[in-house]
Amino acid sequence: MWSKMGTSSFIALMFNMEKQPIRVRYAPSPTGFLHIGGARSALFNFLFAKHHGGTFIVRIEDTDVERNVVGGEISQISDLIWLGIVPDESPLKPNPAFAPYRQMERLETYHRYAQALINQGYAYPCYCTEEELEKSREEQMQRGIVAPQYNRRCLHLTPEQKATFEKQGIKPTIRVKLEDHHQIQFHDMVRGDVTFNNDDIGDWVLVKSNGIPTYNFAVVIDDHLMQITHVLRGEEHLSNTPKQIQLYQYFQWQIPLFGHMTLIINEHGKKLSKRDQNVLQFISQYREQGYLAEAITNFILLLGWTPAENKEIFTLEEAIRLFDETRLSSSPSMFDVKKLTWINSTYIKAMNQETYLSFLDPFFVKSPWVVNLNEDKRKALALMFKERLTHGKEIVSLIDQAFNEQPLLEEAITVLKQPSARIALDAFISHLEKLSTLSTDDVKTLFKSVQLETGLKGKDLFMPIRVQITGVLHGPELANVLPILGKDEVLQRLRKVRL
Repeated sequence: MWSKMGTSSFIALMFNMEKQPIRVRYAPSPTGFLHIGGARSALFNFLFAKHHGGTFIVRIEDTDVERNVVGGEISQISDLIWLGIVPDESPLKPNPAFAPYRQMERLETYHRYAQALINQGYAYPCYCTEEELEKSREEQMQRGIVAPQYNRRCLHLTPEQKATFEKQGIKPTIRVKLEDHHQIQFHDMVRGDVTFNNDDIGDWVLVKSNGIPTYNFAVVIDDHLMQITHVLRGEEHLSNTPKQIQLYQYFQWQIPLFGHMTLIINEHGKKLSKRDQNVLQFISQYREQGYLAEAITNFILLLGWTPAENKEIFTLEEAIRLFDETRLSSSPSMFDVKKLTWINSTYIKAMNQETYLSFLDPFFVKSPWVVNLNEDKRKALALMFKERLTHGKEIVSLIDQAFNEQPLLEEAITVLKQPSARIALDAFISHLEKLSTLSTDDVKTLFKSVQLETGLKGKDLFMPIRVQITGVLHGPELANVLPILGKDEVLQRLRKVRL
């Protein structure tokens, strides 16, 4: 099953970290789409590499074949590029010296290294069935062992015993033989000095019986062969690190520097779960909602990294220049949707007119109010909401609120019941009937005429008109709303019995 490889072919020369060019990677699984947490890992690796003149790599860990989804890989890479996190190397942009970039295309490589570990006595085949392993776990738990481990039943099998299992058609897994009572110590770039003991881990599986490597085995082989110098990843991988370091030590390979970023938590202080339906968590969802790539990147930047200067809005170029890995936080980062919305609205406000109109196009046309408007009115309608808009898709509801007649609530009814309301409405109708056009300037002139005639001003003048036409107390300036509605529609609504 396993091809043989001599010791000299897999033991690498130690390299000097100071002279070694920085190479970092983001290695997603195509079992889904790009999550906020994954985007943050990719961003911090990207910023770290670019700040230090290094290389950022995207590698696909696709060994969980049954859970891989169609389009997962291309979707994740596409979303990264959209965010501005452009890989220097990836399956779409391979470097021949390090390709391939998908794990399922590297199976032969993993098999060779697994056999090399077996040859050196650092790994062994295990023929235990799932039923036997489960029985062993249950027995250990009954004895009060909280974290059951493999009992090494297959560690000392004779060649004859192995041959018997093979004749029975049992395909073995390959387990690492951990060094007993061995402490694994390393300095984490985020958390400082960390220590684990092999006695708390147990001999874990390197390669499954179907020939597919486990994560902790494949990642070490890949990181070494791709010359990865630093591994920045989420806190959930911290417990994987001692397993991986043991392999580096067995192979006598240079160990990369590890850094484990803090958890992202929700507003209740719990880890952000992909199953939480109350929060949009995938980049594709934010793209569909009309959030800007630069705003999302800016928001993610602040999830676990604190800038030296007192500011919150950063371009990607500024982030690259200012990024300092020593300022990565060791405390959980809260996913604050309100902050993301504020950052996105800030970027929208800063857009020039041409960019803003182009950004709104795919969302704007979904509003039935836009269909029959000429180009000038469309432009006026879009610009009307520029200071209020938080994301592109919101334009549809904002237009609906401003131009569709809303049901009268108690406060609106109170306005129309005021004695002065009828006076304002009658005078407004009278002056509007005399106009042949209804531009913004026409509306402003109309209000001045009604004010002079009735003596009404401020809320007493404007509020009844707004409520009668729209049904609500607040909204865009009527001087902008009425020309888009048109004279006939405005008169029809003003004459309508609302009480």
